[in-house]
Amino acid sequence: MSKKLIDITEVKVRFGEVDSMSIVWHGNYVKYLEEGRESFGQRFGISYLEIYANDVMAPIVNMNIDYKKQVAYGDSVIVETEYINTEAAKIQFKYRLFRKSDGELVATATTTQVFINLEREMLLYPPVFALDWKKRMGLIKEIR
Repeated sequence: MSKKLIDITEVKVRFGEVDSMSIVWHGNYVKYLEEGRESFGQRFGISYLEIYANDVMAPIVNMNIDYKKQVAYGDSVIVETEYINTEAAKIQFKYRLFRKSDGELVATATTTQVFINLEREMLLYPPVFALDWKKRMGLIKEIR
């Protein structure tokens, strides 16, 4: 199945996010990715609260960001968050961030989260709620 799940959200650059050169400090892009994941989760019904309600957590274990262009105070960033389907017990996203004013691609990124139980032990297989979610989203035909 090749169905794509993509969410698009807008983040306004705040004064506290820019450095002495008046451009967004690179570490703040992590927050923009978080905004993208939060928006995706709300839209598609797999928010952090819903994950936690199923007695699991999903910490970030890998993040890569490629910076392309600068963003300044007063700009807005459009965060496009795409779910990458995998059979493993993890959640993967890829991102494209655009400057709203001119549509310029300013960054690309990926994140990987793993499922852990409340004792902080990594799960080797996707939890049932995640498989149910994938089925509802049309990402898998049946639960194994």
